[in-house]
Amino acid sequence: MGGRGRGSRSRTQRKHFRDGRENVWKRPKSDSASSDPNSNNNSENKTHWQPFATQNPAFDEYYKEQGIVTAEEWDTFVEALRTPLPAAFRINSSSQFCEDIKSQLENDFMNSLKAETTDGGEVEAIRPLPWYPDNLAWHSNFSRMQLRKNQTLERFHEFLKLENEIGNITRQEAVSMVPPLFLDVRPDHFVFDMCAAPGSKTFQLLEIIYQSTKSGSLPDGMVMANDLDVQRCNLLIHQTKRMCTANLIVTNNEAQHFPGCRADKNGSKASEMEIEPQISQLLFDRVLCDVPCSGDGTLRKAPDMWRKWNPGMGNGLHSLQIQIAMRGLSLLKVGGRMVYSTCSMNPVEDEAVVAEILRKCGGSVELVDVSSELPQLVRRPGVRKWKVRDKDLWLASHKDVSKFQRYHILPSMFPSGKSYVAPANKDLEHENGENAISEDEIQPTEDASTEDLMEEVSDLPLERCMRIVPHDQNSGAFFIAVLQKLSPLPAIQEKPSKKRNLFKKNPELQGKLLDQVTEDNSGLEPDSRDVAVEKNYEAATEADLIVDEPDEADMEPDPSNISNQDSEETKALVNGETDSGKAVGKRKLQLQGKWKGVDPVLFFKDESIINSIKMFYGIDESFPFDGHLISRNSDKNHVKRIYYVSKSVKDVLGLNFRVGQQLKIASIGLKMFERQTSREGTSTPCSFRISSEGLPVILPHITNQILYASSVDFKHLLQYKAIKFADFVDAEFGEKASKLMMGCCVIVMRDSKTMSGPTKVDASTIAIGCWKGRSNLNVMVTAIDCQELLERLSVRMEAEKGPSVQENKFNVDELQLNGASKVEESENTQLVADA
Repeated sequence: MGGRGRGSRSRTQRKHFRDGRENVWKRPKSDSASSDPNSNNNSENKTHWQPFATQNPAFDEYYKEQGIVTAEEWDTFVEALRTPLPAAFRINSSSQFCEDIKSQLENDFMNSLKAETTDGGEVEAIRPLPWYPDNLAWHSNFSRMQLRKNQTLERFHEFLKLENEIGNITRQEAVSMVPPLFLDVRPDHFVFDMCAAPGSKTFQLLEIIYQSTKSGSLPDGMVMANDLDVQRCNLLIHQTKRMCTANLIVTNNEAQHFPGCRADKNGSKASEMEIEPQISQLLFDRVLCDVPCSGDGTLRKAPDMWRKWNPGMGNGLHSLQIQIAMRGLSLLKVGGRMVYSTCSMNPVEDEAVVAEILRKCGGSVELVDVSSELPQLVRRPGVRKWKVRDKDLWLASHKDVSKFQRYHILPSMFPSGKSYVAPANKDLEHENGENAISEDEIQPTEDASTEDLMEEVSDLPLERCMRIVPHDQNSGAFFIAVLQKLSPLPAIQEKPSKKRNLFKKNPELQGKLLDQVTEDNSGLEPDSRDVAVEKNYEAATEADLIVDEPDEADMEPDPSNISNQDSEETKALVNGETDSGKAVGKRKLQLQGKWKGVDPVLFFKDESIINSIKMFYGIDESFPFDGHLISRNSDKNHVKRIYYVSKSVKDVLGLNFRVGQQLKIASIGLKMFERQTSREGTSTPCSFRISSEGLPVILPHITNQILYASSVDFKHLLQYKAIKFADFVDAEFGEKASKLMMGCCVIVMRDSKTMSGPTKVDASTIAIGCWKGRSNLNVMVTAIDCQELLERLSVRMEAEKGPSVQENKFNVDELQLNGASKVEESENTQLVADA
C-alpha cells in the first residue's frame, strides 16, 4: 500500500488530498505540455496518447549505487520493471463458496486456459502462488486485452469481475499479500491497520480473523482500519463492505497522531457514557504499518512513475514514516508484533527507518528473523550500508552534509544514525560571508567519486529485513520488516536541538519556515505537485518540529483532564461553536470530542423497535442485542439503518465514548436491519427488514418468518425475483408462504438430503431475504448477488446430478407475467434492491 500514488506526489498533508488527480493513462507524452501548468486546459497542446518512457537515468544511477541487486543481474532487474505486472487475486477464505471457487479454478480454468496457452503460445496459464497457504492466492499473466481476446479468456475475465464484486475473491497485487501473513494474526487479536486504504490488506486481515469462526458466530478479535484521506476512506469502506463483518472499525485519523484513548479511571461520569467499556486503553495485539512511500516498487503497474521518480521522494517521506512507525509501536501491546512495510526499494525509506526505530526503542523492540517462514517466497535480506542522494550529491554519512542541508538530510537517513556537529569556528566563518556553503563543504558529483566517501555500515541486524524484487518471482517490489515489542517503550526525551533553541529565540523564523512549507506544497497545479516531491525535504523539516515529543506520554491526553476537557469541547462542537482565539500550532493533536461532518455513532436503545424485531422474527435470547446495536442518526425517531457490532467493537466504542470520542469513526459494524419505507412496508407488524449483509449472522437465531424451499423453487426465486404463492413447484411451500405475516421473511434452500422440515444452519447454508406480499414472494437481493448465487447453484447441481437438476416443467412466460402482476399489486418495487 505504501506507494498507492500518495508518496509519488508528496501527499503527506491533509490539504493535498483535496486536490484532484489527473488520469495519467490518458495524459499525452508532451514535455512542453507537461511543463506548462495551463496546458491541461489548452486543447491546442493536446496530442495523441503515447506509451510512457520506461527509463530514468537518475533511477538507474541511484539503485546501481545502492547495490539492491548485483551488477550482473541489473539488466534482468530493469527489464522486469519495464514489463506489465501480472494480475493476481486471492480467494476469500471465509466465503461459503471458497472451496467451490478453488475447485472451479483448479479443475476448469487451469485446464481450459492451459489449452489456450498451447494454441496461442502468448500467455501462460494461471497458477496458485506457491508461497500462499492453501492455494488461496492465484497468479495470472493476462492483460485486459488478452482477457477479451477470445471466449475462453472472456469467460475467465467475467468470472473475476463478478466474484470480486461479490467479495468471494479480491484482486490484489501478489507482494501486497505478504505483510499480513507475517503478522501471525489469530481470531482473538485486536489488529490495527494504520494506513489501510484501499483496503485489500484489511480484507485479508479480516479473513484471517474469521478463519476458525463457526457459522452464525463472530470472532473475539477485531480490525481497526485507518486512513487520513476521506476519499480513500470511502474506498476502504467499499472494499471491506464486501466482507460483511461486525468486527471492523474504519477511522479517519492521522496515523502518526492516532489516539490511544487512555481512559481516566475516576474522571468520567456515568451519565456521560453510553456504556461501560471493558477496556481502559486502546492497545493492539498486531499492528500493520504499511506507510506512505515513494512507491517505486509499483513501476510495473504505474509506468508513469518512471518520468516522476527522483531521490528526493524518499528523503521527503523519511521522517513521516518514522513517526507513523513509532506511533504504531506505542499502540502495540508488550509481546505483540508489528510489520513495517513499503512498496519502495529505497533504503532511506526501508532499512534507515527500521534502524532509527530500533535506536529510539533501545532493547524494548526486536527485529524478528522470519527467514524460515513462507520458505517458498523468494526474498532478499536487508542491506546494512547505503548512501543518501540529495539532488546531485552523494552523501555517505551525516558528516558529509553541509550546514544548510541538515534541515532536510537527517542523521537517521544514514546507516549509523549518528549526527555530526561542525566545529564552532567554521560556523562563525559562515556568518561573515554571504555564501554560507564553501567549496570544501559541498563537492559536485563529477568531482567527488562515491568511492572516495567513507561508507558507513549499520551495526544493527538489518539483514533480518526482507526485500522482494520483481525478477525473482515475476512480481512487484516490496520491503518488509517484522518487529516484536519486548517491553514498554522508553520515555524518549531528546536533547533540545539547535533548531528548537533557534526557534525559541526567534519565533518569527519558525513562522516563516512553516509558511514556506505551506506555500511550497499547496495551491499547485497537478503537474507542479509532482515537482513538490523534490521539495518534500522541506515538509520533512516541518515534521521534525514534533519529532522530539515523547511517543507514549505526550501523544496521549492527560487522563486527569479528559472528563472536563472533553465535555466542554463536545458541547462546542455540537453547537457549532469555535474559538479562534484558542487556536494553536498546525501540529496540535486533533481536537477531542465529536467530529464535524461525520455522522454520529450512537448506541441504539429504542426498546419498542428492538422488541418488535425480536417478536416478529422470533429471535432467541442467545443472540446478544444489548449494547450491540448502533445507529448513525441523532434523530432517534427517524433511524433508517441499525448496525450490529461484535463484543470487541462494542468495547472499543464504549471506550471511545468514555474519552470524548477521540476516534473519528467513518464506518462501524454490519448493517443488520433497515427500515422499510414503502407504503406496504409501513403497514407491517415490524417496519425493519433484515439486510442481506446481516442475514448470515442472525440466521441461526431466527425462529419466525423463515421457510425452507426446494432447490428448484429457490432457483426460480432468484431467476424471476417474484413468484405468486400458487405458482411454486412445491405447493406445500407456497401454502406456507401465504400464511406468513406481511413483511420481511427468510427463505433457506433445503439440503438435497433433507427433503422436508428445517435444515440445520451451517457454513454451507444458502439463504436470502424476501418480502411476503399479499399474493407473492418478492426477492430482496441485488441483481449481482442473484447472478452469483445462480451460478454457484448450477455448479453444485451439476456436481450432485440429483433429481432436482431435471427441469420440472415450469411455465417461464407465466412466471414473468406473475412477476409483472405482482409489482402492480404490491407496489413494492423498492424491495428488489437491497441497498
